[in-house]
Amino acid sequence: MIDRLDPRLVRLGLGIAAPVLAIVLAFAITSLVLIVAGDPVGEVWSTILSWPQPRNQANIINNATVLYLSGIAVAIGFRMNLFNIGVDGQYRVAAFAAAAVAGEAWLPGYLNTLLAIAAAVLVGAAWAGIAGLLRATRGVSEVIATIMLNFIATGLVAYLLRKVAVRSEGSNSLGTKQIPEGSRIPGFQIGDGAATEVYGFLFVAVLVGAGYWFLLNRTRFGFDLRATGRSNSAAVASGISVGRMTVGAMMISGGVAALVGLPILFGDAYSYGSTFQSGLGFAGIAIALLGRNHPIGIALGALLFAFLDEQSNPLQIIADVSPDIVAITQGVIVLTVVISYEVVRRYGLRLEQARVAAQLRAAAPVDPSGPTESSKEVSA
Repeated sequence: MIDRLDPRLVRLGLGIAAPVLAIVLAFAITSLVLIVAGDPVGEVWSTILSWPQPRNQANIINNATVLYLSGIAVAIGFRMNLFNIGVDGQYRVAAFAAAAVAGEAWLPGYLNTLLAIAAAVLVGAAWAGIAGLLRATRGVSEVIATIMLNFIATGLVAYLLRKVAVRSEGSNSLGTKQIPEGSRIPGFQIGDGAATEVYGFLFVAVLVGAGYWFLLNRTRFGFDLRATGRSNSAAVASGISVGRMTVGAMMISGGVAALVGLPILFGDAYSYGSTFQSGLGFAGIAIALLGRNHPIGIALGALLFAFLDEQSNPLQIIADVSPDIVAITQGVIVLTVVISYEVVRRYGLRLEQARVAAQLRAAAPVDPSGPTESSKEVSA
């Protein structure tokens, strides 16, 4: 029976089983936390899992767009066993650069938009390239380097913001010049009212996901990247420059990370200021893990996290429960996803061993004359 199963279907089933198991475990553990705290479990989940209104749907899609770009940026590093923890700092310096360039309006209309996006990608790639260069030349862990660069980015952007900021009249907040209306990226509505508008940058995110898949699966660079991620020694034996691949992978990851803040910049805020949304980079780590570094899986993970974030808002009013319970759920997902993947991996390995054993038994020739005299003596 096992040898008749299509290996591709088995791999697909196991790939789906791992994140589903992680989510189920996360919800079960969160329910236990609610029970211990004396909170109404049923009311909490009925509120969170209720169908969102059009306004909430737009917020979910917008938040998922940002989280998706963050997840893709992290996944590029993951495919080469590089942990780019610096997405948060990379998108900050990139968003500031894009806002500063777009605010100057050196070019008309969407040419100005393209110039600002190009500036953001270059800045983000260069900032991530610092960690890649340190790893390739000095053996410095990219985890430590990117974490430290996050703090440097925060201070650097705050310093530069004070240099170029335009203070709004009657407000204490600082911000760059407003992006001209002709350079903004318009959204589209999924319901009645402006509150249901979805970022037009959503289509750019889709193109980024398609480009990520194409780069990894249809280019020599993607093959080298995956090969290096699986075995450095094998990559070196194949003539691949591990140092060059390390710097290249980090720069591409940083270039994608540069796009994380742009949906908000060009679709909502229109300037970079002291109130610009922060903390968008770290969720990408969990989403990339949950989506197994696959563009579709990352999209589903981003939608799940965005859904949980949006649906947690009314918990305080409806169920008298802190919305921070969703943060617990998301944190538990990060832990359970690692456990689930290992359990599913071991189960898949057993299935593969059983399938190979069944095929060997089926292919073994059968002697119609039965055991020979010599075999009988040996068995005796």
